[in-house]
Amino acid sequence: MYNSFIRQSALFRQHNQNDGTYTVTVNITQEKLKPHLEEFKQKYENFFYKVCIDTLKKYLKKRQNEINRKKKPKIKFVQKANTDFGGFRVSCLATGFYPRHINLTLFRDEQPVADHEITGGDLLPNDDGTYQMRKSLEISAADKHKYTCSVTHLSLDNKLDIDLEFDHGEPFKSVISSVLTVLALMLVFGAAAAITAWKRRRADSIKNSYSSASTSAESVATKSDLT
Repeated sequence: MYNSFIRQSALFRQHNQNDGTYTVTVNITQEKLKPHLEEFKQKYENFFYKVCIDTLKKYLKKRQNEINRKKKPKIKFVQKANTDFGGFRVSCLATGFYPRHINLTLFRDEQPVADHEITGGDLLPNDDGTYQMRKSLEISAADKHKYTCSVTHLSLDNKLDIDLEFDHGEPFKSVISSVLTVLALMLVFGAAAAITAWKRRRADSIKNSYSSASTSAESVATKSDLT
């Protein structure tokens, strides 16, 4: 193709006497160039098109199991006492799901909670290739609203709604637990101090008894020497 293209072109060569170089000019019209470009395009387009399609098919076959993989999320909707805030932290955790796209929404009395009230919401990877997402909300101890965690995912046939089992006594339980822990520690340290003091008094008593016995023995020995 290249030789045919050259033969059909007007080739001009000009010698530069100053530096001894040659300048070659090819005079060819667009009409003559177009058939050769089309031939070149068809040849390489057919070649690379087939290579690309074959490579893509092999890649899709290799990744088919992963592409079609679906794992249902495990949902936990819990409350935890927040001693700094004086109320609760309500958290909804979805973990172990694949693919990565998930819709997790917190509802208050069947109305979506405003975004500025929610913390978290970042999509994080797990070690097994699945993903997790957590959204949390701070509420007061006197809150009487109904809270729901709603999740939609490709692995779920229907939307999954979980209502929060609210326990208003948790802050009080947390305080009681802390007080009992402190009392237990005080009892342990008190018992240890009492045992240490008792051992010290016993050691002093034994030492005093030994000293008295030694003094008595010396007195008896002195009287014997005098007689």
